[in-house]
Amino acid sequence: MHMNVAPHLLTEDRAEYERVLDDALRTAPERPELAGAGTRLTAGQLRAMALNATALITAAAASEYEHFTKVREAGRAASNRPRSPAPDESPGAVAVLTVLVPVLAGTAAAIFLLVGAVVRWLAPDAALGTTLLTAGLVFGALAAAGLLCAGAGLVLTALRNSPAETGAPDDELARARAAWRHALLERGVIPFLQAALAATPADPDRDPAPPSA
Repeated sequence: MHMNVAPHLLTEDRAEYERVLDDALRTAPERPELAGAGTRLTAGQLRAMALNATALITAAAASEYEHFTKVREAGRAASNRPRSPAPDESPGAVAVLTVLVPVLAGTAAAIFLLVGAVVRWLAPDAALGTTLLTAGLVFGALAAAGLLCAGAGLVLTALRNSPAETGAPDDELARARAAWRHALLERGVIPFLQAALAATPADPDRDPAPPSA
């Protein structure tokens, strides 16, 4: 059966329209306004009529559909936009120093402490041993401070690069889709099916039509 597609209904949303229609037909026995479904017209007949009237039905929810497509396109544009690194994200002298300072300071601290310990063991009264040990402790403190700065830098970088509110665009898109589906069902599909049933007189001599497969 050929389906007329409304100008504003994109091809990718035709399946969603059909799902809303099928949901309405499936729950028709629960809706008093669709009491004639299955007797005056079968579900298959109603579905074919609604598919041929797609332009008319979808027009009833045009504003919600427009909002839904705008939200979807904005989300796609944001996800496809290349991310340009901030100036402080480029590797530079600060980043190099952050890595080198703990390594160099730690190496120097180990050397001074080792040599100072040897000198103190060989010549306990020599001032050189004390000086070397002191220098080793200073470089050890520098290495520790460098490690703390590097760790803090990694944490800040991770926080800066983590996507903020990753669920917000998806939530907004879901709300926009739900609003369109609701408007399409309540203002488009249901009134159309109700009008189609009302325009079809009941035949008292006809047996109820079997449900369509």
